[in-house]
Amino acid sequence: MAGKLRVERITTDPDWYEPFKIALGYRVGDMIVLSGQAAIDREGNVVGAGDFDAQAAQVFENLEFVLSHAGSSLENVINVNIYMTDMTHFPKILELREKYFTAPYPADTIVEVTALALPELMIEIQAMAVVDDARD
Repeated sequence: MAGKLRVERITTDPDWYEPFKIALGYRVGDMIVLSGQAAIDREGNVVGAGDFDAQAAQVFENLEFVLSHAGSSLENVINVNIYMTDMTHFPKILELREKYFTAPYPADTIVEVTALALPELMIEIQAMAVVDDARD
């Protein structure tokens, strides 16, 4: 029988999701599963209320930060689920994919939602990645 997979909670100091009773993510073997990252800074404040570009930049900063704590990076992201409150920003998503990811691009789902966890939030991205030494 194969050995058990190592399951480890990903934490940072501070962990801005702790007040919400949410894990930033988990490393399961060579796979990393992150909770959706929104435009919340490391002190727990919403960034860029009403400014999609500022919020998207914070979301990707959070993704990079948490992935680095898990032993990975944006180049190892294999799947994203993107939630937006206004699909008219879809053309910007194409720009963000090109800015933050490289070919082959991650598998991707985009959904428009009526609201996210806090009323000021406009975008949230949940990601799955592999650890740095697991990608071919």
